[in-house]
Amino acid sequence: MAITASMVKELRERTGAGMLDCKKILEETNGDIEKAIDALREKGLASAAKKAGRIASEGIVEAYIHGGRIGVLLEVNTETDFVAKNEGFKEFVKDLAMQIAASNPKYVSREEVSTEEIEKESEILKQQAINEGKPENIAEKMVTGRIEKYVKEICLLEQPFIKNPDVTVNELLAEKVATIGENIKIRRFVRFEVGEGLEKKEENFAEEVAKQMNI
Repeated sequence: MAITASMVKELRERTGAGMLDCKKILEETNGDIEKAIDALREKGLASAAKKAGRIASEGIVEAYIHGGRIGVLLEVNTETDFVAKNEGFKEFVKDLAMQIAASNPKYVSREEVSTEEIEKESEILKQQAINEGKPENIAEKMVTGRIEKYVKEICLLEQPFIKNPDVTVNELLAEKVATIGENIKIRRFVRFEVGEGLEKKEENFAEEVAKQMNI
């Protein structure tokens, strides 16, 4: 069954869940609004959306180091200090830090991606498609799908969760909000990698062998 904008709008108004979540769940339930509502409640997405507007000013900063070469600092906020000390919450934040170390996102959410960056990436992707031999009108159509893929790669909330790729980080966050009963906000992060941004010395392998053999 084709999912229409009006169906997504109705489900969103009745549950408070995000548009993407509403569209996805409607596709899964073949457009059945009532089943979609039940499914959203089961996943905790409906209740999570209602908590999203509440102020979250407590929380923790997690530091994660991987192999001495990659480091992550991550701030995740909650409504109360009590939840910030909860072991389940701490484990969730640690998992997020590991996700950032492994998947190297640039932003928390797609709202942080600038229009300028999207336009620049669109031009690059369009030229790539043309270089692949696609006509310009086809290349322009291909850019839309590729930009969506690009955004999902660089935004933490859009990425598949490393411990369970069947759910996104955003879906995992919604589940945690529903379980804990407070709004949780992934506020900011920074990722360091040894040598990142530095020009690395490259030597010809044959020359290196010759040096070692005094040739």
